[in-house]
Amino acid sequence: MPRLFRLPSSPPGGAQVPQRPSSRVRGARACLRSCLGALGCLVALGGTPAFAANPTCASLPGVIYGTGGSATQPFIGKYAAALAGLSTPITVAYQAPGACVAMAALGNPSANLLTGTATYWNTAGKALTCTLPLTGVAADFGAMGVYATSCPGVTQLPTGVGDFLGVISSWNFIVPNNSTQQSISAEAAYFVFGYGAAGGVAPWTTESALAIRNATSAATVVISIATGIPPNKFKGVDAKTNQGSVNNIIAVSNPETALGYCSGEIADANRNVARTLAYQHFGQSTGYWPDSSATAFDKRGVREGEYFLWTSTHLFAFVDGNGVPTNPNVAKFIGYFAGTLPAPAGVNLLDLTIANGNVPQCAMHVWRDGDLAPLYSYQPPTPCGCYFDFKATGATSCTDCTSNGDCPSDSPVCRLGFCEVQ
Repeated sequence: MPRLFRLPSSPPGGAQVPQRPSSRVRGARACLRSCLGALGCLVALGGTPAFAANPTCASLPGVIYGTGGSATQPFIGKYAAALAGLSTPITVAYQAPGACVAMAALGNPSANLLTGTATYWNTAGKALTCTLPLTGVAADFGAMGVYATSCPGVTQLPTGVGDFLGVISSWNFIVPNNSTQQSISAEAAYFVFGYGAAGGVAPWTTESALAIRNATSAATVVISIATGIPPNKFKGVDAKTNQGSVNNIIAVSNPETALGYCSGEIADANRNVARTLAYQHFGQSTGYWPDSSATAFDKRGVREGEYFLWTSTHLFAFVDGNGVPTNPNVAKFIGYFAGTLPAPAGVNLLDLTIANGNVPQCAMHVWRDGDLAPLYSYQPPTPCGCYFDFKATGATSCTDCTSNGDCPSDSPVCRLGFCEVQ
């Protein structure tokens, strides 16, 4: 048992207690009172140089505040970098606690202020950190990969909030690259994530090897809709973010037992360490990848309707009686996101979308009117499927063109350098 010692009331041997600290100690105390923190004092005392403090978010030019899902964060970051480079810059400061948190932030702003720190992006696309006001700040917009009413407990959009559709994301079941597993069915996913070890679906019977998200995550909401598992009943370890799901499964000692799910853009960005499984939905006779193969990037499975797990991304913001965002900078941000405003000079938003692993609506051949709702055939009014193929894969079977006169009768319209059907 450790011994306890009582400090003596006076020093042994009658020595005098020093009444005044040394000059170095006095200097340190004064520094601690005047510096922002201990790291700053180290510089004054000749120690290791301090790191620069994060800027305040409020000091950034044209700042708008957002909250929502981690799945949409990489996409928001690419757009934010472009907006930061405008002649009148717009800075996007974003927190990603979970998709459905956006509904609470917009539905009751004063009770759900953003505090702590947020991520913002410079013109080079580098993610940086800024400090939010100590008293908090209300969110200007929310971002999610699902409709508002897909969130637990949400029956309608908050009053005065608009919903703006954006690009398409797939949702992927993932395993480490050194796993031998190739596919998963909706039935298997139901027992794996709904019952864990008791589900008995080999090799995914170790609950600590299952990477899940909490009930506010769009990823969990989508898998819940697809499989029928209640969003708050998933078995596994909460990975906190979509990237966290990747990190968790690749850290499992036995890769055969590891399984998780995340957004398609995160899965694509981590193909060096993780693979997407083919997914077989209820009623399908085989599994499909989001792409035409396990190694392709063409999103054919999503665009043609074979791969079931895809949804539209959404931005939500306060709007006026005409449905226009009330914050002018948010209105610009959403206008670019939704394609209702022409892109800023020198910024190719279509290329940013494709590079992020998303599908623009103009490249889709099927559509649905809700999260995992029934599919129907779709012909975009201004298609870009040929251009998408070329940018995503480096090749296309479409005819090159500079004008409509270069195009055959079955694809008579020249768009973005390729002949489209209309």
